[in-house]
Amino acid sequence: MSYASAPIEVSSIATQSDAEAFQALNEEWISRLFTLEDEDRAVLGDPFGRIVATGGDVLVAQEPGSGSVIGCVALLAYPDDVFELAKMAVAPATQGRGIGRLLMAAAIDRAKALGGTRLFLGTNTKLAPALHLYEDAGFVRIPRNRLPVSDYYARADVLMELAVGPSDEGRTKIAVQRQA
Repeated sequence: MSYASAPIEVSSIATQSDAEAFQALNEEWISRLFTLEDEDRAVLGDPFGRIVATGGDVLVAQEPGSGSVIGCVALLAYPDDVFELAKMAVAPATQGRGIGRLLMAAAIDRAKALGGTRLFLGTNTKLAPALHLYEDAGFVRIPRNRLPVSDYYARADVLMELAVGPSDEGRTKIAVQRQA
């Protein structure tokens, strides 16, 4: 039997509660698998000032009904229409429902809407599901010298990029459908 659940809504960060969920979701996985770095603390502690105010965005996925934030991803702005896809997290209890794919599609659309022409990211071979997600979205591996920054996270042993074109698309809403 197949059924469709209510759609997960992905939208830009709007409240302090969204910011707190962004911080908590990311601190959980980073602290569990790696070491939380000073730059992590700075970005996670002030997403409005460190990401949104500088031309980027944080997208949050909310559970239908409760409005609880169950996933997030950040787009950090760099010169030359480049964005870093960073701080993607999905609540452990909601993993396996396609929320990561939903966030990835929304982030690519949002980067285009912001005028982005290139996305880059750093990940780690320990994060095999994330690495697979990025490859499925079209990201390709790049050498460290292709990054727009010289000092990047120590935990990033895989670097990737995706060429995107500018778009006039606005806010992204995508439905996640579960099948039984």
